[in-house]
Amino acid sequence: MDNKIVVALIGSFLIFAAGLLRLFTESLSSTPLFVAYIFIITGILGIITNGLKLGKSKNT
Repeated sequence: MDNKIVVALIGSFLIFAAGLLRLFTESLSSTPLFVAYIFIITGILGIITNGLKLGKSKNT
């Protein structure tokens, strides 16, 4: 079960990184800034949620 959480944590981090990449560089100019902000927000929420799940699974 821990493998699923780790994969979800990595996926959330990649979504967050894609949003930051668009925000700080103009390399993905076809993506609107609104979408970049959505990626950043959902990525942070996913990182926090999956990090807490992973921490709870390690303790039990």
